[in-house]
Amino acid sequence: MDKNLPLLNAKTAEERLENAKKIAKETVFPKSEFDDVNGHIHTTYSFSPYSPTASVYMAKMSGLRTAGIMDHDSVGGAKEFLSAGEIFGLPLTVGMECRVSVKGTAFETKKINNPDQVGCAYITVHGLPHDQIDKLNAIYAPYRAYRNERNIAMVERINELFGKYDIKLDFEGDVLPLSEYATGGTVTERHISSALAGKLIDVFGKGEKLISFITDTLKLSPSKKVMGYLADSQNEHYLYDLIGVIKSDIIGAFYIPADKELMHITDFADIMNSLDAVPCIPYLGDIAGESVTGDKKAQVFEDAFLDEWVEYCKSIGFKGITFAPSRNTLPQIERLRGLVRKFGLMEISGEDINTSRQSFVCTKMREDDFETLRHSAYAIIAHERRATYNKADSFFGANTAREFPDWENRLISFADMIRK
Repeated sequence: MDKNLPLLNAKTAEERLENAKKIAKETVFPKSEFDDVNGHIHTTYSFSPYSPTASVYMAKMSGLRTAGIMDHDSVGGAKEFLSAGEIFGLPLTVGMECRVSVKGTAFETKKINNPDQVGCAYITVHGLPHDQIDKLNAIYAPYRAYRNERNIAMVERINELFGKYDIKLDFEGDVLPLSEYATGGTVTERHISSALAGKLIDVFGKGEKLISFITDTLKLSPSKKVMGYLADSQNEHYLYDLIGVIKSDIIGAFYIPADKELMHITDFADIMNSLDAVPCIPYLGDIAGESVTGDKKAQVFEDAFLDEWVEYCKSIGFKGITFAPSRNTLPQIERLRGLVRKFGLMEISGEDINTSRQSFVCTKMREDDFETLRHSAYAIIAHERRATYNKADSFFGANTAREFPDWENRLISFADMIRK
């Protein structure tokens, strides 16, 4: 583990940023020949090994040219993230990820891009103007509270399932302290999974006894690769590997569908547009056989109704589509890009970071075919900076439309504002 991470993951934002100032002066950061960008980095304000400050440091150490915060139901870490960007000299962007309800639409009985629940879609917003950060986090405070009601109920289910093995979780004592809820963060299923993983390690230790519990007692069959990780008691990613097993093979036993914590998709679009942010549709795509990345099971998502889904989202005010080039097939990406052009949407990408094993760099993004995604990463930063001072100068603003009527020219011009 990087020796600076404990300092950058200190208890308070003030401590973290103060430590960052010293580290920035003492560190020679690597310079990459590639124009690497990543606008989808989770922090401890949803779930991650990295605080907002540590996330920026890791982005810089990875050679990224830009980075973006993307926590669930929260922009509570955004100001710290931006401050860290100033310290480490990295241009940054602010976004948020959440789940929305599609009740009352043609998609309410469909599995869209959420493996756990039908009629519930993952949605992102990018390019949040900095003067709107506090407002958005206040808007989502009740939804974070509603989510905790469901979190508590899921903890109770875990206790019903695992109590006979002397494993019991307390939401207030075991789960909540793992989060930044007190300072505006969110408690997610990954926090619950992390607390459960910690208890499993406490009871069974690392290695053979825990593996036996997983395979013989729970009758689960994780992949050989994951089993190899769990067999190694010196594995520095052990907790996150075990969380992965819980997330893929156990969570279905205690998951409770989200309800009260879900904003309706039309309300979401209206609010984000009122803040002059950029609401986006995250594309997941069907997985036939083994996924491109080899870490997901075969499942069917939105491909069968993708055209109708994108058209609907565009009609209610969505302005972009996000996807991860390394996670989809070329035919899926080509089809998606056809819809981007058809409906005049921004094309944005980012590889989500929420475990210690994940790389901040997506090497697939270096290919010439994805130059537009790199342009968009910079253009979003220019959008949110300009929108902070004058909405009419944002990427979609009236002044901008007159100055840059051609879409491609606008995208490159906005990107160059940050690149230069």
